Amino acid sequence: MLRGRRGARLAAVTNGGAIPDQFDYDVILQPEGFFIGSLNEDFAFESLPGDIFQLGNTSYRILKIEQGKVYVEDARGQPPNLPFWLGEAPGRTDELSAAVSRLRETVAAKLRDGTDATCAWLHADLQLPLAAAQQLTEYLAAAQAALGVLPTQHTVVMERFFDETGDMHLVIHAPFGSRINRAWGLALRKRFCRKFNFELQAAALEDSIVLSLGPTHSFPLAEVGDYLKAATVRDVLIQAVLAAPLFETRWRWNANIALAVLRNRNGKRIPAQWQRSAAQDLVAVVFPDQLACLENIAGDREVPDHPLVKQTLHDCLYEAMDIEGLEHLLTGLEKGEIRIVTRDLAAPSPLAQAILTAKPYAFLDDAPAEERRTLAVQQRRLLAPQDAAELGRLDPMAIVQVRAEAWPEARTPDELHDALNVLGFLTAQEGEREATVPEWPALLQTLMMQGRATLLSTPHNKLWVAAERLAELLALFPDAVLTPPLVPLDESGTWTEEDALREILRSRLEGLGPVIAAQLAAPLSVSPPQVKAALAALEQEGYVLQGRFTASAQDTEWCERGLLARIHRYTVQQLRREIEAVSPADFMRFLLHWQHLGEARVEGQEALAAVLLQLEGYPIPAAAWEKDILPARVEMYLPHMLDALCGAGRFTWLRLTPPKDRPGGDGRKAAPVRMTPIAILPRAHVSHWRRDETVAVTETGG
Repeated sequence: MLRGRRGARLAAVTNGGAIPDQFDYDVILQPEGFFIGSLNEDFAFESLPGDIFQLGNTSYRILKIEQGKVYVEDARGQPPNLPFWLGEAPGRTDELSAAVSRLRETVAAKLRDGTDATCAWLHADLQLPLAAAQQLTEYLAAAQAALGVLPTQHTVVMERFFDETGDMHLVIHAPFGSRINRAWGLALRKRFCRKFNFELQAAALEDSIVLSLGPTHSFPLAEVGDYLKAATVRDVLIQAVLAAPLFETRWRWNANIALAVLRNRNGKRIPAQWQRSAAQDLVAVVFPDQLACLENIAGDREVPDHPLVKQTLHDCLYEAMDIEGLEHLLTGLEKGEIRIVTRDLAAPSPLAQAILTAKPYAFLDDAPAEERRTLAVQQRRLLAPQDAAELGRLDPMAIVQVRAEAWPEARTPDELHDALNVLGFLTAQEGEREATVPEWPALLQTLMMQGRATLLSTPHNKLWVAAERLAELLALFPDAVLTPPLVPLDESGTWTEEDALREILRSRLEGLGPVIAAQLAAPLSVSPPQVKAALAALEQEGYVLQGRFTASAQDTEWCERGLLARIHRYTVQQLRREIEAVSPADFMRFLLHWQHLGEARVEGQEALAAVLLQLEGYPIPAAAWEKDILPARVEMYLPHMLDALCGAGRFTWLRLTPPKDRPGGDGRKAAPVRMTPIAILPRAHVSHWRRDETVAVTETGG
């Protein structure tokens, strides 16, 4: 028989309730002692006595802050700060997410007819204001140009790009709602952690997920779709949730509801930190693996059969997230019902801007906002579709520049010796290459005489090798002939053929830029499968990335991570230079040249006509035309030149501003004087100016 403990009834009455406690601080107005509202715990904790904030339509000054209470007084209208509140909002419904996907599909189809037709459809059929229709059209058109397609529930787009520090970010565009995306992001974060042994920063919103990759993450983008399977994703997500801040919060809520952790005692509220400590103590007893040191855990955490643990996991998987929706999504990927489109971009697409600037409520890890890796991503203004299409193309000149920078330019024997160590070897053809002065062949001969390098001859090639790298080449070519004979300088021990090939390719990639496997295999006369196996090992380390980086590439190219980041950076810099505003000095020089001032003055009758066309419609005081304006632009200007153009009927003058009334109020207008502004324009254009209702054309002359 179950019997209640003494005090159980009182505890149930004073602590009952299913509404989660957010630990808001009560705001007490002094000296009256009235309760006037509440403040978020974080805002109250960060505030100091004397700070002024707004609550309702009144500003208040903080007098003192106690546990759970903020005492204030009327600030009498002084400028306040605005407080903030943190809470948990429900995610977008499945129906609304499906509607967003259908809208994108429809807009993508309409964009084939042009942006004007799409804007007209949004304005006429969906009753959007014209300005909103134009903005939405430009936004989605730019996104489609950058990504190639618009993400929908049938087409998931994965884009990857470098930030300013050389790290990479993966954005998954999936309009399935935040509950599914949060589950997908957490499960992917756990899978990346296990595969690459690196804890990722991640965030999820209604339409996208971002994973901030580290220096060890190198993989084909299409491979990400296979990291999770519908049959096992539930177990992966449970392990991910146990390490996420979400579990700790939901655990405390359920402990409060179950009266395992009390909110009130003896008529007083229990402080927030006490409740958090009590919740952690409880989970340490019920579920010790959740707080255990990871060094003492082999494999996955074992989830105990406890009602509070089960309820917390249920709330995380089915309320905060949608595990069933994620399983359905992964099933669609496995069956091919949902396709994945991958894009490596030089800069983030317009659709990625929202997730890159996401607020803390979207974070899937416990890193604070000021430490997010996404802060290193350079944000760009909204691009036109034609400019956004360039994000997926690397600048050919950037590739050429990086290749030139990566290849060493040795001028002394020591510099060439260092180049041999960095590159692993030089082919005979590369050894004939000249730097500046002196020539490389002479430098190589000097190194040979000093016993620092040798010429390694194989049945197919001749390679220049430094003594420090000779052991690796001999592991590949044990029967090679050395001219002159040289003892390897290597203290690392015996090299296997696989390890030697991997390290040699690592060195070669450091100086070549984007290159295909066949180009790497040719100097070494090894088979392409051997090279690809070594490249795969380097990719697993995060050292090299694969893709098609040059426009003429017919096969998969490989590029060292740092060089590829530099190519992306140069490409973005070139795109920025194309839209970058010139300096005021350059702009002024352009204006002087364009206006034919200074050294750019013109000469002759037709040159005068061109100047007048350039100044068409610009009102200038009548006396200034022949005194200041035209002589400054036309060399050896004479008054009869303008008279000749007007007399021939080519130009005339207009008074574009209405004349002022004469003093006295008789209704007569003031006559033109020397300071009256007039405009000179071609006679053929007069009809256009007269049709303009905003221009008051009065007198005509010439």
